[in-house]
Amino acid sequence: MNFSDALGDYFSLFGLPRRYAVDAATLESAYLDVQAKIHPDRYAHLPENERRIAMQWASHANEGYRVLRRPVPRARYLLHLAGIDPQIESNTAMPADFLMRQMLLREAVEEAEQDGDVATLDNLLRELRRDAQTMEQSLADDFDARGDLIAATARVRQLMFLERLQEEIGSALETLEN
Repeated sequence: MNFSDALGDYFSLFGLPRRYAVDAATLESAYLDVQAKIHPDRYAHLPENERRIAMQWASHANEGYRVLRRPVPRARYLLHLAGIDPQIESNTAMPADFLMRQMLLREAVEEAEQDGDVATLDNLLRELRRDAQTMEQSLADDFDARGDLIAATARVRQLMFLERLQEEIGSALETLEN
């Protein structure tokens, strides 16, 4: 058994229900409470092996917070806990309408970037953020209301596409604004 198995899952660590919908303020408060109890500085005076355990606890809490605070890692983690591999790298099957929209958005991003059109890039970024929020709500329904892990798996892959495109737009905006 490895150290993280002994600690349980991230939801248990922070005293949260195992569900997709996570209140950000509650998560942050729980994280800060855990960190206050396990921070390695509190164990600096103890023997090496106990300091190492404290460091492992702190690392586990940091990783748990990092995973649970962001939609895609949280969804992937829930799938992992359910024993489902979303096959992110190997399964690229997507609905045709979703793929077509992604192609059109990518073309619009490329054109706006080539034209130095910051306003269009800002608009595309806002549009993608709205799409991502809608998809995150659907993920919450998939996981929490319906327990439909098959739909959640497909939606996670789609949300990853949206996040990647948002990152590309962010990079383009950064380049253009410098």
